[in-house]
Order: sequence, then structure tokens, then C-alpha cells
Amino acid sequence: MRWDNLTLSDEPAQEALFGVGDVISRTFGTPEFRGMTFYEVRARSILNKVPGGSRMPFSWTLNPYRGCSHACVYCFARRTHEYLELDSGLDFDSKIVVKVNAPELLRRELASPRWTGADIAMGTNVDPYQRVEGRYRLMPGILEALRGARNPFSILTKGTLVLRDLDLLRGAAEVTEVVVNVSVGFVDEKLWRRVEPGTPAPRARLSVCRTLTDAGIGCGVLMAPILPYLTDSPSQLNATVRAIAEAGAGSVTPLVLHLRPGAREWYLAWLEREHPDLVARYRELYRGGAYAPKVYRQSISAQVAALARRYGVGAVAPGESRRRPIRRTAVGTEPAPGRVSATTNSRADQLSML
Repeated sequence: MRWDNLTLSDEPAQEALFGVGDVISRTFGTPEFRGMTFYEVRARSILNKVPGGSRMPFSWTLNPYRGCSHACVYCFARRTHEYLELDSGLDFDSKIVVKVNAPELLRRELASPRWTGADIAMGTNVDPYQRVEGRYRLMPGILEALRGARNPFSILTKGTLVLRDLDLLRGAAEVTEVVVNVSVGFVDEKLWRRVEPGTPAPRARLSVCRTLTDAGIGCGVLMAPILPYLTDSPSQLNATVRAIAEAGAGSVTPLVLHLRPGAREWYLAWLEREHPDLVARYRELYRGGAYAPKVYRQSISAQVAALARRYGVGAVAPGESRRRPIRRTAVGTEPAPGRVSATTNSRADQLSML
């Protein structure tokens, strides 16, 4: 690891990320941050243009953090840490880059004459509501800037901390489109503790969906990741979709685990420790690359679609009102433009924090 070298003036990659000499390293003594290091940086820009050929349902993203304390063993974003000369395993979980000037940068970029008011997606790389957000509080300023500019946005999160900003979300929803999705791939709490150790429990995340829905904020569930041979049985899918329906979700979008380089090695190492009997089956299932075979993914989608119809995901009880209408996204159909939701792997690559 050569993090210190990234602050030298002869490192062109560093200057593109943040200013030379602007890195401050911090540790905190509280139990929730034990063993973690936070690198406070002053970013040069905050809005990221999605490449035109990516087929994402959004064109701009915003990520106030790099690295994630959720420590999900399958996280697709792990490899992004390698750009900073950090590893995609423990460093990704414990060395977090904090863009401390994110709110002021966003206000400046939204005010630019070149900005066209496009939807901005947050949570597409790492979670903006991971637990360090409780200390740095970057999101309130970000939400205030978006509300002030009346700029539509969406948030994908595994965190319950988003409810801290409920009043800000309500205010923004009065003047622009606001959509929040929570990511819940399964409701098995024993497995949750092993694969998503830094996240709130699945049902706590679903309670976020209920609270947001009741508050008039459009909220759906990205049912991700569905882990082959671990969370894909009919009974497990049934339990998860039923819990999603009970949370009042406006949509459910299933996404089978995909294993990119970086995440693949980390996940398979975990599998070797926890479920060695499944390693050969995984290697066979993912022998073609990052994605499970299309026939497998289609089978999962069909099962979830049937369960969603059975339990009425997205149905609104007679007389129930919302401040803003929710654009429904039925399982297996094209998502509405701007939704942080996807029904095909190509569209879901940057959505799922997998």
C-alpha cells in the first residue's frame, strides 16, 4: 500500500481526485470505528458522468465516500479501492475516504450554467448512509443543495440513518422527484451477520421502507443480492418477498449475485471458510464470468415476480394518500427513467452495492 505517495505533487492521478496536501488521516476511539482509518480529502469534483455505453438508467452519480464499513463480503465496488493503492479486502472495509467538501462542491456544480438538471443517483458505488455518515453529516448539506436547485435525485441504501434526514427528504419531494430504495436481498438474520456484518438487520432496513412510504417518499426494494444455494430456495424467496410487501414497498427488483474481479476473490475466500462444499458449485455457476447463467437469473426473476403478485407488492390500500405519486416498476419490466431500480444485470451493475 502506497497511500502516502498519493499526496505527492508528481502523482497526476491524485490531482484528479483531490488537492495535493489535502489529505488528513483520522481514527476515532469509539467502538463502532475501532480498527478503522478515515482519510479526509477535499475533492476536486463531486458529480460523476456515467459513460454513455453503460446502459445505466441514470447519467450522473454522486458518492461522498469511497470504501464502506458495511463490509459486505460480496460488494462489487471493492475493486475501486485498488485505484488508491489500497486493497479490495480489509482496506475497503476499514480505510474510508471522506470527501469533506462534498456539499459545497455540489452547490457550486449545480449552479454552473453547464448543468442541465439531470437526475443524480446516490449509493451506486458505496452507501452514503454507512455509519460514518453519522459523524461527518455530509448528506444533509447534499440534500439541501439538491432541494435548493430543485434537482431530482435517488438514493440506494442499506442504512437506517437515512431516516435522520426525513424532513429534508420531505422538503425536497415538495419541489422535485425524490426516490429512495433500500437494498435487502434476504431476511435470514443468521446469514446476514456473516455476509453483511456492518449493516443494520434486514428487517430494520425494511422498516425504513415503511417509514418512508408512510411519509410520502417513493420507496422500493432492490432484492439484492440473491446468493445462489444460500438464499435462493423457494421458501427463502417467499419469506423475503412477503417481508418486502409488508413493508409497503412500491417495487421489488431481484438481482442475483454477480462476482466481478476484486469481489470474486474476496467472496470465494469467505465461501471457502464458511461453506467449502459450495465452492465447486459456484465456480461452475460463474465459469462464464461475473454473472450467473441467464436461465438461472430468469428463473429467479420469474419466482420473485409471482411472489410479488401474490403479496401485492406496490399495491396501495384504498384511501391511502401520498404526497407524490410513486412511479411503479413491476418485476420483469423496464424501470422508469431515473429510478434507482433495475431488472437486468447490465442496468444493475452500479445500483446494488454488491
